[in-house]
Amino acid sequence: MPILRPFLSFCIVLIALPLWAQNDLERALLDGHAAGNLPGLHSVVVQQNGEILAEVYFEGADEVWGTPVGNRQHGPDTLHDLRSVSKSVVSLLYGIALADGLVPPPGAPLLAQFPEYSDLSTPQRDAITIADVLTMRMGTAWNENLPYSDPANSEIAMEVAEDRIRFILEQEMIQTPGEVFNYSGGATALLAELITRGSRKPLDIFAQERLFTPLGIRRFEWVRGADGRPSAASGLRLSARGLMRIGTLVLQDGRVDDVQIVPAQWLSDALTPRVTADPLRYGYHWWLSPKDAPLWAAGLGNGGQRISIVKPLGLIAVIYAGNYNAANGWEVPVSVITQYVVPSLGLD
Repeated sequence: MPILRPFLSFCIVLIALPLWAQNDLERALLDGHAAGNLPGLHSVVVQQNGEILAEVYFEGADEVWGTPVGNRQHGPDTLHDLRSVSKSVVSLLYGIALADGLVPPPGAPLLAQFPEYSDLSTPQRDAITIADVLTMRMGTAWNENLPYSDPANSEIAMEVAEDRIRFILEQEMIQTPGEVFNYSGGATALLAELITRGSRKPLDIFAQERLFTPLGIRRFEWVRGADGRPSAASGLRLSARGLMRIGTLVLQDGRVDDVQIVPAQWLSDALTPRVTADPLRYGYHWWLSPKDAPLWAAGLGNGGQRISIVKPLGLIAVIYAGNYNAANGWEVPVSVITQYVVPSLGLD
């Protein structure tokens, strides 16, 4: 789900956090939640230079991919919807598959990878590249501005379509490919399909073997759509600690414990600003800081899911919340960072 709101610009001066401030940050988050200032907050884990600065969990109403599951006491091992943070994880998986020669490079034409849909060929559609998919500039009609409870929402319509790949590819061409950003879960589904075809493994199995297991992530879920495919755009569920491991991987240029899991060059490419999605920028399925701000990267998801990575500070913040489909669902994670994490670091 797109979250196009101003985000914090972090100062790039690294300040060591004193030991006593660790408890202060946790206490501030607990007090803020108790006072009702962080409604719907489920989990916060903040890490700097490999050290946990805060880790707090709360009880709250939750969902599993749109299905209410009542109140839950969240904790270190609780699996939680990532929603559209899933897209950023798919970007990492594409980089792994590309290094193995399993998927086409960004410059390759998209439709040529799906010869069974050659009947959809037009000069404009033939011009769409994999890079256009990665940056969500395919030029096709797609509307996720409707509530995700609305069957007219393009992602929901895709999930119930008899053939999701045809549904995505046959959407009307409304822009020149490569020019206009249009947020699309369908783009992520296409990347996932290419990974699946190239590896001959379902997306969740490929992720388990090539990303999660090497990172020590033993528990995860990837919710499947009506056609049995894992919902690449929004269906991944990880614990907060599990997502923190993903953040550590990104912070360390794809390397963990002397093992290169994601190619460093792919991460550099993925985190390079390629399109303006006012006021933010976008790379290969990663949100990036506004033009005049120090560079940070983030995965953002419906309901207040967020992972923020600020490489100059060695800082990672994982935030989960249950404000699904709320127009202001982005506010709680932003408040956590601007009103709690940043002051604790002396970056006001």
